[in-house]
Amino acid sequence: WDFLILFFCLPVVIFNEITKKRLLGDMSCRIVPFMEVSSLGVTTFSLCALGIDRFHAATSPQASTRPIEQCQSIIAKLAVIWVGSMTLSVPELLLWQLAQDTSPVSGGVTEYCTMKPSSNLPESIYSLVLTYQNARMWWYFGCYFCLPILFTVSCQLVTRRIRGTDKKSECRGSKHGQCEGHLNCTIIALTVIYGLCTTPENVCNLVVAYMSPDMSKQTLDLLNLINQFFLFFKCSVTPVLLLCLCRPLGQAFMDCCCCCCEGCGPDTTSSESSADSKLKTEMSSSIFFDKPRETPPPLLALGTPC
Repeated sequence: WDFLILFFCLPVVIFNEITKKRLLGDMSCRIVPFMEVSSLGVTTFSLCALGIDRFHAATSPQASTRPIEQCQSIIAKLAVIWVGSMTLSVPELLLWQLAQDTSPVSGGVTEYCTMKPSSNLPESIYSLVLTYQNARMWWYFGCYFCLPILFTVSCQLVTRRIRGTDKKSECRGSKHGQCEGHLNCTIIALTVIYGLCTTPENVCNLVVAYMSPDMSKQTLDLLNLINQFFLFFKCSVTPVLLLCLCRPLGQAFMDCCCCCCEGCGPDTTSSESSADSKLKTEMSSSIFFDKPRETPPPLLALGTPC
């Protein structure tokens, strides 16, 4: 989802700042806020799911031999996170619309997005969208800022308390303990980056909510641009942070990249050594047969000292 934000939303915002024209018109005014809010939801619920996973890992009776989670279970959790985030962001599609204004500097017509529900909506939907607009600031602050931070901190404190109790009764493997500690550090780093990048937006929302009549349109546009910059910064830093801190994920990503490159093909020396080891295994296993083989193994044609 971070890739979608950088691939679609970032060019639209840059194009609008340079030309003062909205790329894709009214559609971008609806889709860009929808994707940005969905991104906050995906990150929020992912951090909550990771916190629950770390809690289960700490309270498992056999944490060091805990089986790997099935792929179907992981896909189901990801589906709940993504579908739930997009469902909660649906009001953004009905809240924004394209507006035009005359620039006092250049005298040209500029396009911008305004938070104003369309009057063509049905009365029941219009009232719901209007209610969402009035409660949007506190919904942002409570669900997309307080929930992931408080949830992650609570899970980390409970996990450390449980592990501190377990260390007194039994000693776990050092390798497993280092792995669990590394995963906890990764989750904490993700939470810190998310909190630092969403704090300016929540502060700006509070300022705009109580001081918007005294602020000019240029100031409001600047605050909105700052909020989007921090969102793009979060989307850029989060994948890099994951690949650097989570070593198995980073190694798997590098392996996939090397497989796609022509210069990272299989090494000849390693292939020959693997063939030799396979041949030795084949020869050593043949001594357990009472009857000698009538035909040589197919690997003998490769050319070995035998």
